[in-house]
Parts: sequence; structure tokens; C-alpha cells
Amino acid sequence: MAVAEVAAPVSAFLSLPGAVAASGADAGIPSHYGNPLVEQRMLAGVVPSAPVIVDLSHRGVVSVAGPDRLSWLDSVTSQSLRGLAPGDSAETLLLSVNGRIEHALRVFDDGETAWLLVDAAETEPLEAWLQRMRFMLRVEIADRSAEFATVGWLAEAPDAPASPALAAVAAAGNGHPLTWADPWPEVVAGGVQYAQVDDHPGADWFWRETLVPREKLPELVAAVQSGELAVAGLLAAEALRVAAWRPRLSTEVDEKSIPHELDWMRSAVHLNKGCYRGQETVAKVHNLGHPPRRLVFLQLDGSDAVLPAAGDEVFLAPTGAEGPAGEAGAPDAVGHATSVAIHHEWGPVALAVVKRQLDPEARLVVRTADGDVAATAESIVSPEAGAAVGRVPRLPRLGARRR
Repeated sequence: MAVAEVAAPVSAFLSLPGAVAASGADAGIPSHYGNPLVEQRMLAGVVPSAPVIVDLSHRGVVSVAGPDRLSWLDSVTSQSLRGLAPGDSAETLLLSVNGRIEHALRVFDDGETAWLLVDAAETEPLEAWLQRMRFMLRVEIADRSAEFATVGWLAEAPDAPASPALAAVAAAGNGHPLTWADPWPEVVAGGVQYAQVDDHPGADWFWRETLVPREKLPELVAAVQSGELAVAGLLAAEALRVAAWRPRLSTEVDEKSIPHELDWMRSAVHLNKGCYRGQETVAKVHNLGHPPRRLVFLQLDGSDAVLPAAGDEVFLAPTGAEGPAGEAGAPDAVGHATSVAIHHEWGPVALAVVKRQLDPEARLVVRTADGDVAATAESIVSPEAGAAVGRVPRLPRLGARRR
């Protein structure tokens, strides 16, 4: 999704030594603190360090209170939320009438209020849309971004608690710490996985997002300065997200995206719930058709030290009969890169959205302003995804992990 740079308050974390500000959709927070690869290894737990946190204070927080909150959110989004228990997390999508992705909501309920965590540019349009759709229901909607900041961290295990320093300042609602647990490690009830792998790389992506009162952020910065906490910039978190095949609205989604293309059926769509806007497209594509595009993971050639950028087009590698990728007479682009990162083990990697019919074994190049970068694709969404009627579903092996 092409996202304009949004105005964001200057984060207290930018005062830390070495902090370099991010730009674009993530303006207002540090992209790194001087050494993104070291920060990434710390965040991944590869090297010993104090508990690591990631400043996400530019992101939005919308609250929905009232006794009808969960049934109402269930009725307008893609996930089954009616039975969400206090303290539980979920993910859901707000779709257009044609099934296109408009918003991605990270949902946490405390028993009285549903907390919706969103990317920065989503906050205002989402809150406005929800206000228009409330009708006579008993719900109260508010943008709480000025009150609460988001702090990310990667847990060692599904039930691992936040570090004491973070827990001491974390917000609570109705007796529950306001921490969202990403459901990505497993296929949620009612969902389906399009990735045809047994060892899914997201199986140990135990990502968490904790809400902190904004006035408490200087206390977290002080804990970093004292060594009680460590910090990693957004570049570190994004590289690990890419490696986990985890889609994000601000990067993987454009005006044509449907959930099937990004394997978002895995965590954010319930195939057997009641009606909601866009459900007809979700059901038709899954049962009778195929998504027109699909998400792939790219291993990039780093030998020339050229790193593609998000939006750079993907082409079939020239065979010699045609000109270089993108020149007159050469084949058209087969897709585009959406997220690009340098992984601490694998080097340059990317997520890309490509045409469904692209041969999974095809040799590819990503065309950049500095020349073509060779790429090898690993399918995330299979070319055969969809057309599920009459097909025996392929289930991922329980307990599988990929390192």
C-alpha cells in the first residue's frame, strides 16, 4: 500500500545515542540505533542482551467500548470475534464490498473494551468509518493514540511474560495488561493456510505489542540508559517479520489486495462465520477460484551490494533472447517487491507480490535504479491456492518449526 508520510510526535527514543529516524509510513520512530544487524540478533535472541523492545509509538490505538462491541466488530470484519475472551488477542480485516483489504486490525479485548492497534495512517480513517457504522448499537469509539503508545517485543515462548521493566509501565484495562499477542504462529480456528510447507517460518514468531501510557515512555528510555532494557530499531523487527512471511498492511497491501494473495486467511479470516462486508469475494475465491496474485519470499543476490526498494518491479531473468528486464521488447513485470530487508543470517531478502501463474521455479531479477538484482523465489501462497470445493485440505504438521 502506498502510504504517505504521516505527522507523528517525536519519539523519546530518538534521544538515545545513535538513533536514526525512520521515514515514510513509519516516520517518528527510530529505524535503528547505529547497528541494525546487531539489534536484529539481539531481538531474535541470537546474542545475549537485556530484554529488547522496539519503539512503535507512531502507531494508532482505537478503543471500542460497550456491551455490543464484539458482536458489532464481528459483523463488519473478517474474523470471528463474538467469543473473544477477556485477555485474548485476535486479528481481523475490514474489507470493501469487493473483498479488497482496507484495514488490518490487531484486536485485544479486556472484558469491557476492545483495543484496535493499527498502522499510523489507518487511525483517522478507521475511527471515522467506525463512527459512521455504529447506528443504534451500544458502542463507544475513540481514537486513543494521544494517550497510549505501542511498544513491540519478541517473546521467547508463547506464554513468556513481558520483562519487569516493561510490565512496570504497561497499561492495563479491567485488570488485564494491554498486550496484543500475534496469532501468526498457528492457523487460527476457521482459517486456512495457503503456504504448502510443514515447517512454517512463522511458527516461532511470538510477536507482542504492549500499550504504554505516553507519559511513561521516558521511564522506558531511562531503563534503556541504565541497561535494564535494550532497544532494536524498526529495521530489525521488519527483517524478522519478512523472514516469518508475515504480511503488513502498510507494506504488502495495495488497492487490489485480497486476503488470499497474502496468506492472510491463516490468521485474520474465519471461513465459517456470519455475513460481513466482502465475504462473498472471500468465499468465491477460496472455494471456486484462485487469487490473481500471490505472495513470495525472495532470496536476493547481495554480491553487488545493491538492495532493492519496496515497489521495485520483479521480472523474469533474461535468457539472452530478449533485452534486459524492463527494456523495450523484454517481458512485462511479473510482480513487485513489497518489503525488503537484510536478515542477520540470510542476507538480503524480500517479500514480493507476483502473478499467480508465475512458474515457482522461474529465475527472477528485481529491477532497481542501480541495476538488476538476481532473486530466487520461495512460494508462500501456492499457485494452486483456492478452488477448495471438493479438495481434501492440506493441514500443516502440528508442532513444526523452521529455523
